[in-house]
Amino acid sequence: ALTTVSILDWNKVEDVFGHGMLVFDNLALAFGAVLAFVLLVWFVLFEESLRTTDRKIDLHTLVLFSFTGAIILASYQNLVMLFLGVEILSIPLYVLAASRRGDLLSNEAGFKYFFLGAFASALLLFGIALVFGSTGSFELSAIGAAVDGVSSPSMLAAGMVLMLAGFAFKTGLAPFHFWTPDVYQGSPTPFTALMATVVKGAAFIAMFRFFGTLSNGGSYTDVMAFLAAATLIVSNTSALLQSDTKRLLAYSSISHAGFMLGAMMFCTTAEPSTLLYYVLVYSISSLASFAVLDYVSRYQEGTLDIGSMKGLARRNPVMAGTMTLALLSMSGIPPLSGFMAKYLVITNVISGGATWLAIIMILTSAVAVYYYLRIIILMFTPIENAGRMVISGTQNWTLLLLNVAMIGLFFAAGILF
Repeated sequence: ALTTVSILDWNKVEDVFGHGMLVFDNLALAFGAVLAFVLLVWFVLFEESLRTTDRKIDLHTLVLFSFTGAIILASYQNLVMLFLGVEILSIPLYVLAASRRGDLLSNEAGFKYFFLGAFASALLLFGIALVFGSTGSFELSAIGAAVDGVSSPSMLAAGMVLMLAGFAFKTGLAPFHFWTPDVYQGSPTPFTALMATVVKGAAFIAMFRFFGTLSNGGSYTDVMAFLAAATLIVSNTSALLQSDTKRLLAYSSISHAGFMLGAMMFCTTAEPSTLLYYVLVYSISSLASFAVLDYVSRYQEGTLDIGSMKGLARRNPVMAGTMTLALLSMSGIPPLSGFMAKYLVITNVISGGATWLAIIMILTSAVAVYYYLRIIILMFTPIENAGRMVISGTQNWTLLLLNVAMIGLFFAAGILF
């Protein structure tokens, strides 16, 4: 993925399929490579958890179907394919969220995700219908050329707002984030990690491709800035009150959605490399943290409160070290890649004229350091009669490689940008 980013010519079109409905240009290939890498790491980290279920093949199939939707979202050129991609991505996740049938929280997560996800899809579809009604086309190129001369600009504006609301729900942006903590907490941890990485990244890619094609996409910058600011403030203040580690990481994911939105606010003029880098860096840190959480829960009878992390440094130093680096990276501490990702976003926001949003990003990142440090301090707090936590050699080496990636991507940014 890093090599692809460094050599891409973002305007070069490679392959066109389905009469132009899917275009595998460099943007689609780069994001597809990143999402494929993240999914591969996901399979390695959570293979043991999936192996313990009697529906392993079914779950793997649903994950691959969802990934197919993610690839469609990275490459669509027609709003019909956008809607199909969203549904192909989402429908398997409704099942995966409720896949732990004997767990009431998992059933609740699947129920909430299905109904609220269907509502968001309805908003997106209604927005697509209004955009088609005002421009006369589903093709992104035709819509981009027609937006300046439409006969009913109010219909177009309403369609754009509804589509933005649909995207905001899928990405977990405030005030459409209310489903995220409950669904992330109730879903089995492997699928929570999948939703926080591949699904969130694919939704932002789709959002970037849509608004980046429009000649008037910049007119929605102020709305996006408001959504980003609200997301950062609400998520980080709410995270301070959490005692469940998984729920805390859910609010952390919402916070990073605010940064990702900041990375694509100026999509009509900016290259997608900053968003691509942020998705990759955040996904690595998020996968590492959820993997450690999943391993710890096996020894805590499913308990995921913050106290369950106490003494982890003594019980398994590799897991504690990985969790520490992941949390520090997500909080933006150098020399970890999360710092460079946030730095690039804040720089782009300032250069775009939204200095006030950059200040909010910096202040909320400082707040995030506090609740991340709560977990880190507990992990290094001595505990008596602590038994060892053992994971497989493959998982152990994968965690070590993720640690290297979190540091290496910090220095790689100097080459890529």
